[in-house]
Amino acid sequence: MKRFIEGQYDPRYDVVIIGGGITGASVAYEAASRGLSVALVEKNDFSGATSSATSKLIHGGLRYLANMEFSLVRESLKERKILEDIAPNFVYPFPMLMTHYKSSLKNSKWVVKAGLTLYDILSYDRGSTWDKSKKIPLHKTVSTKEALSMQPNLREEDLTGASVFYDCMSIFPERLTLAFIKSAVAFGAHVANYTRVDAFLFDEQRNVAGIKVTDLLHDKTHEVRGDITINCGGPWADIILGLAKSSEINETLRRSEGIHIITKNKIDPSCVVGAMSKQGRHFFLIPWRGHTLIGTTDKEYVGSPDEYRVTKQSIDELISEVNSTLGDGFVKFEDVLHTYGGLRPLVEDQTEETYESSRKYEIYDNAEDGLDGLITVEGGKYTTSRNLAEKVMALVWNKTSKPMGKTISERRYLYGCEIRDMDAFMASLHQKHPDFKEETLDYLGRNYGAECEKVLAIARQNKKFAEPVGVDGEIFAEVVFAVREEMARRLSDIVLRRTGIATLGDPGEDILKKVAEIAARELKWNRKRIREEVALTRKRLKIPDDTESIAA
Repeated sequence: MKRFIEGQYDPRYDVVIIGGGITGASVAYEAASRGLSVALVEKNDFSGATSSATSKLIHGGLRYLANMEFSLVRESLKERKILEDIAPNFVYPFPMLMTHYKSSLKNSKWVVKAGLTLYDILSYDRGSTWDKSKKIPLHKTVSTKEALSMQPNLREEDLTGASVFYDCMSIFPERLTLAFIKSAVAFGAHVANYTRVDAFLFDEQRNVAGIKVTDLLHDKTHEVRGDITINCGGPWADIILGLAKSSEINETLRRSEGIHIITKNKIDPSCVVGAMSKQGRHFFLIPWRGHTLIGTTDKEYVGSPDEYRVTKQSIDELISEVNSTLGDGFVKFEDVLHTYGGLRPLVEDQTEETYESSRKYEIYDNAEDGLDGLITVEGGKYTTSRNLAEKVMALVWNKTSKPMGKTISERRYLYGCEIRDMDAFMASLHQKHPDFKEETLDYLGRNYGAECEKVLAIARQNKKFAEPVGVDGEIFAEVVFAVREEMARRLSDIVLRRTGIATLGDPGEDILKKVAEIAARELKWNRKRIREEVALTRKRLKIPDDTESIAA
């Protein structure tokens, strides 16, 4: 992929998209695959904010049933199956053990069983996956003894049993978002990260006609013109809208903070553990890359999203909530190896608790504000982003009558995910490349899919590139691939969003320096820039203490 902003680009696009998270990526793919000319800009890196701050789950939203949001749950379950199909190397069914303690009626196994029965009914098409190994079974209820045999570290006191059901894991949400970006590019979309929107452009009728942007890597301004501009700024959507609105029109998003922590393994890796705190909120302990991922929180955030940071207070609150349910000392602050967080945009303001707020989305035609030519998308959840993009395109067609094809996104593999049978694909990969370690092939096959052959080819060009880095068998060839093929421009892009080198915590200065030196040869960094990139990345990875916070 090339940053279009650095070269010659179209004088005018059918659609200009602001935001390179999962919503913007999905809209770009939907628009480009239906024949529209598309430009997408992102202020930081693709999937650099909310879309990377997930629990690594693609789920139907079982807890939304308590709010009677049946249509949202059905939409989410349908999209869960579609993502299993179109992104088979990223999305996998995985068992979830929902514990039942006496702390709350909502957590009663009979109440949950009723909900899970409805959940099964609403996911009636879960068995019709392209890869038959991805079929999802019905839920079941297990006794206290069975629950403890599955997860011996559970607190036995007041445990009345558990429910076992299936949702899906997304093993690398940042790379899944990137697959949507790449799919858009394959259909002709122009994309650029590190491109900030500074203002909107207007035509003679004062209709929105595009955006004025700054290429942050080269400090150059550009005009990107389009017939329709779509604001997919997530937690920044209201701020972006404020660049175009008159002063008397004031709209502020509500934002919810969600953080996660990663520790050494706390649970049996055979299933996710779900629990409800005494405060009535769910949290999960998720086996991930030989560690335990714990989250998430859901607390209102007030302030500029640019200034958001994970704090020690937020970490302590999450640990306290987990320990109040699973026992004092189950998780200690010193267990935390890595933490990350993000802000969720909420579309409703009638609920005091952000935990109770809906995860539905809204698509606004800003013509109602006197800003014809602008559409703003607010709210939503990762799982339903593809379907949201379809609805955005329906509004684009209604406003412009632009000729466009029918949607193909639900029946076509994402770029690099063209794998009909994952088991057969992985077996073939091991057979074709016996000179690489099994863990390397397992990691590359699942995280790069059909593109893993390109990474292996780079590794064969230089023995240094074939050296392992990290705990999963990752290799330095991924660094080269990230820069050459995936628009990585910062060290943090490489180690947090293109590879997993730093997603379990700070790998140490030596490894980060090696990665930076390889990237430097591709990006022409000098020694000073290498030191700066390493220092900035280590600062970002530092666990906050009482006086510090880290970037989201």
